[in-house]
Amino acid sequence: MPPAAQRIELEPIGHVRTAYQKMEDTPIQTRRNPAEPGRLVVEERYADALDGLEGFDYVHLICFLDQAWAADGRGTRPFTGERLRPVPFLLQHTGQRVGVFATRAPVRPNYLALSLVRVVAVHGNQVDFTGVDLLDGTPVLDVKPFEPRLDVPGYTPGSGWLDQVRGGWYQQPDAAASTLVRPGRAGLRGLGLNPPVDSETAPPTTPPREDL
Repeated sequence: MPPAAQRIELEPIGHVRTAYQKMEDTPIQTRRNPAEPGRLVVEERYADALDGLEGFDYVHLICFLDQAWAADGRGTRPFTGERLRPVPFLLQHTGQRVGVFATRAPVRPNYLALSLVRVVAVHGNQVDFTGVDLLDGTPVLDVKPFEPRLDVPGYTPGSGWLDQVRGGWYQQPDAAASTLVRPGRAGLRGLGLNPPVDSETAPPTTPPREDL
């Protein structure tokens, strides 16, 4: 197996607009602030990538917490010692420390956030949503739709309100009935990829004939 990349460079696809300018004033989770409106603004070149998103009730915003990164020495401080075991916001009253990967704490090795928001409307290159736990201007790295059949472990039809959550094209009969587990090469080509052929499984080729 090749070694993992030591450095990965990502470019934001857009940013969020919210009412918050200070970290200490920003709600800690969308579930604790579900009704407040916000807006996702994607770069114009990605506007077509929002096609179909209006069919989902919820989406995940994958963000880079730039202000936490800047306040933490712009990522220069090593994560060692107690920084690996912060005191989560909800345990401030006890002072209990927990491994950072067992928390949603914003100060973490890559300063990434996962926000589940409710889609209100999609228009052009903008998505209006409710459920705010991000600072104004927070860079967004990706958007992924929430679908109960994929995202709720053990989900089965008849699970109350989850049955009413719209899951976009995933709930079309042909998609919902699919038993597909692996994409196969044809599936990868449908995404625009051209995966290399495994030399051990590729059919033999006849070498070119040399005319004498």
